[in-house]
Amino acid sequence: VAAVAAGQSPLQRRVVRDVLEYFHGRSNVHFLFKEREVDGVIEREDPSGTFVQLRLGLAQTACRKRAPQRHCRVLENRRKPTCLACYKFDTSDIPKVLDKYHNCGPSHHLAVKEIRQRDEAECRAVEEAGKGGDALYLPGMFAFSRGLPA
Repeated sequence: VAAVAAGQSPLQRRVVRDVLEYFHGRSNVHFLFKEREVDGVIEREDPSGTFVQLRLGLAQTACRKRAPQRHCRVLENRRKPTCLACYKFDTSDIPKVLDKYHNCGPSHHLAVKEIRQRDEAECRAVEEAGKGGDALYLPGMFAFSRGLPA
């Protein structure tokens, strides 16, 4: 796992941490999972921010989620889900997440054509976040753009 992390950018490592946190937060997950592999990494910058897409392979460990220990042994021949993650970060010094999408399931599940097409559409939408017309709207941003009718 350390060798995998060494080749990742800080944003990629942040996405991996966030996806693991999301995955462990699901109610049907009772065991801890470790990062098995990261592949299909795409990282693109444009004026609106940085888009990161990756597939994260997970492996089930012997540790329960409720009582995590330091050294959790990976169980062979157990669940090995794969997560697709798409994140768009802004251009600030400490990048904020503008939009994100993740989908985790059995590795064969993400290969199904309909799911793959939906994932691709969702990731395209995430990549477009912060560009042009759909710029970030903050409450009150346009509160005084018009005066009351006379």
